[in-house]
Amino acid sequence: MKPGRLFISILFLLCLSCAAQDKAGKPAQAPVPDKVMEVPADSYVIGASDTLTVTVWKEPTLTGSLLVRPDGMISMPLLGDIQASGSTPLQLKDQIQIRLKKFIQDPNVSVVLTQIHSKIIYLLGEVGKKGPVEMTPDMTLLEAISSAGGLTDYANPKRIYILRSEGGAHEKIPVHYKEALKGDSALNLALKPGDTIVVP
Repeated sequence: MKPGRLFISILFLLCLSCAAQDKAGKPAQAPVPDKVMEVPADSYVIGASDTLTVTVWKEPTLTGSLLVRPDGMISMPLLGDIQASGSTPLQLKDQIQIRLKKFIQDPNVSVVLTQIHSKIIYLLGEVGKKGPVEMTPDMTLLEAISSAGGLTDYANPKRIYILRSEGGAHEKIPVHYKEALKGDSALNLALKPGDTIVVP
């Protein structure tokens, strides 16, 4: 083989080798998962209308998706009604395991919160996205407005207020939006389930 052709052949093989190494060296991009609800199992308190998935290992008849009823209860085969509202998923898991020991030896139970409906606030008026918003733990006024796309150009930030109902009493809480934006944490009010933020 002529030196010129030999050189071209070696160069070609080197290029192929580099391309293969480059391809192998790049980690495969993982597919972006759908939005996963990250809720701490030891701190989130279950409420009415939340949806839970209860799994009992090797017991398909006891495994399934359960809706927490308005009275705070769920129903399971063998166990009947169980108080779910007011417990964390971990506490409810322990409660189910204890009750199942009457029927199953060493039951292995998991409780996963799949949908949050009990912790909802509402936004009305001049915000990017009106309607219900699922609360995150310790959600504040600014976080809620941000999750709704912020204020529109027509909003009057001086007249924002929160409507809150507790124990049958209705309360209108004035909001100091601009001061909260400047970093005054005392004015970035903590929200409660059922609050309605009104932005005139």
